[in-house]
Amino acid sequence: MMLGTDVSDLTTTAADAAAQGLSIVIPVYNEAAGLSLLHERLSALARTLRQRFGLACEVVYVDDGSSDNTLAVARTLGADALDVQVVSLSRNFGKEAALMAGLDHARRGAVMFMDGDGQHPPALVEQLVTHWIKDGYDVVYTAKAHRDNESFLRRIAVHGFYALINWGARQKIPEDAGDFRLLSPRAVAALRQLPERNRFFKGLASWIGFRQIRVDYEPAPRAHGATTFNLMRLVGLSIEGLTSFSVAPLRFASLLGLLLASAAFLFGLSILWETFTTGKSVPGYPSLVVGLMTIGGVQLIMIGVLGEYIGKILSELKARPIYFVAEHSEKRAPETAANHGERSAAE
Repeated sequence: MMLGTDVSDLTTTAADAAAQGLSIVIPVYNEAAGLSLLHERLSALARTLRQRFGLACEVVYVDDGSSDNTLAVARTLGADALDVQVVSLSRNFGKEAALMAGLDHARRGAVMFMDGDGQHPPALVEQLVTHWIKDGYDVVYTAKAHRDNESFLRRIAVHGFYALINWGARQKIPEDAGDFRLLSPRAVAALRQLPERNRFFKGLASWIGFRQIRVDYEPAPRAHGATTFNLMRLVGLSIEGLTSFSVAPLRFASLLGLLLASAAFLFGLSILWETFTTGKSVPGYPSLVVGLMTIGGVQLIMIGVLGEYIGKILSELKARPIYFVAEHSEKRAPETAANHGERSAAE
């Protein structure tokens, strides 16, 4: 019995990569105001990719339970230069679930993930595709060139997150890497083989391996509105990523427990030494209370860490679907429709 998956037959070369095409997956949540403009830019991009590489494209918009008219706008988008799929989820399942829904519905060979807020510049896609088709990379991921516009505390928090999640990990997650990335057909096949329901795409895309390259970029200003990721949501996402992809919190808990036990042992030795040398009993009420509160607080933290992992185990055992699709529509570009008709006639 094989415990792995052979995807070597999906290796792409410059000659056959274009024939497999590219699916652009874009999760959207309350992005009605800028969706039409984004689609126009993607249509122009699709024409450029077809002209330069002969690459057929499709875009998969995944509406993650938007409360505005995002779905209504998505239904009106035309398929002039690329195929358009609109996948509407039954409620807001979160970005990771929306990315998985787009991956499941992608019908081309390679897959690219982008955000729907306009901060991922479509003009950069041409460079990512070049790295895939011309240079033979399987995973082309982007990362912020710098964080100069962010606060010092946020930069420290981000650095600490990646340091913790990569602590002891065999396959490191590149710091500052985002979801804006391109996956070759065999990388897509490998990602689809991963069965867990608590998914952290940044980590999984790095874990699968293959040839990977980093492309630095500066995110464009949001086309409209403000980000919905506040401090609490960012903290929640960080905890989700840590507990879904790393055992570093458990290792940290073990080391902290060992450190406290060692400190308590040394403190006990110091008390015994003072008692034997001076003959005086050390007043212990304040130190006892502080010690009990410290140990009790640490124990509660460790129980919380264990609870997070037990919750992940429970979620996996329940095996609930990651998402439900309430509506799915598709429009084909004229050239794609013509090719599809020719194949149907030949059959």
